Amino acid sequence: MGEILVEVATDVAFGHGVPAQLGISGDALNVAAAAAAAGARTGLLAALTDDDLGQAIAARIRELGISDELLKFRPGQQGVYLVHSDPEGQREFSYARKGSVGSTLSPEDVNPAVFSAARAVIAGGIACAISATSRAAVLKASALSRRFVFDPNFRPRLTSVEEAAALLAELAPRIFLVTPSFPGETSALLDCTTPREAAAKLRSLGAANVAVTCGAEGIQLDGKLLAGDHESSWVDAIPAPSVVDQTGAGDAFVGTLTARMVLGDSLAAAARYGAAAASLVVGGKGGTGLIPTFEQTSAHALRATEGELSSHA
Repeated sequence: MGEILVEVATDVAFGHGVPAQLGISGDALNVAAAAAAAGARTGLLAALTDDDLGQAIAARIRELGISDELLKFRPGQQGVYLVHSDPEGQREFSYARKGSVGSTLSPEDVNPAVFSAARAVIAGGIACAISATSRAAVLKASALSRRFVFDPNFRPRLTSVEEAAALLAELAPRIFLVTPSFPGETSALLDCTTPREAAAKLRSLGAANVAVTCGAEGIQLDGKLLAGDHESSWVDAIPAPSVVDQTGAGDAFVGTLTARMVLGDSLAAAARYGAAAASLVVGGKGGTGLIPTFEQTSAHALRATEGELSSHA
């Protein structure tokens, strides 16, 4: 659940007459697309404009294998962002989203029967920050869900450190899985200096499972679904075959990880698949420019494992 945005991507700095590629993105869509590709039956709760643009976005959602049954269509303006990616995949963003139709999401949009029956519900800090009603919708969903997954996705332009930290602490007892990034979010929201410390703090706040993403280094895991009652573990990152645009890499990790856990994989195995999907996604342009199939993701994870074993032989 969350906000869907129109994406305008360029290869050069923003300016008049610059060629651009139009796409559909936003963290909620990117996560849902990754989860669907990883094998999960996926729906997306979001508000779209009740016009041709909204219908075009809905068509793209269906193309990605995501159910459109939860979509809401309303008068308003779709949020937009411009993104410029350099040859190394680094990005520069400019947003036009204040008062967007996506921010009208509210608790009334959260169907108790659907959200209590879902095997997992994923939401993020952006959905909580774009409006008070959207935040209330996420809180309602978290209370209904049997497996609530939360990506803090802290954005200083949308909310303060204090508000984001308080929200994370409030949600923690309801969280099945939380995926903060190190060092940015773990430092700002948890006042922790290491991934292990951040994972332990979130567990102490009530989160059942934690996956601290550490960029090109890997993922620190801490949770009850690891071997035994409780265990910490480390999963190495998987190098990307090519880097075009890093948009959506973290979302691909969250969506794939959640889908594979719902489908029965262990936290460690699911995180490995998530890392593989994230390293493939950056080879495409835009948040949903390249969504690997699970066959591609699992093959990439296997090749990386074989390469690691041979290097240690």
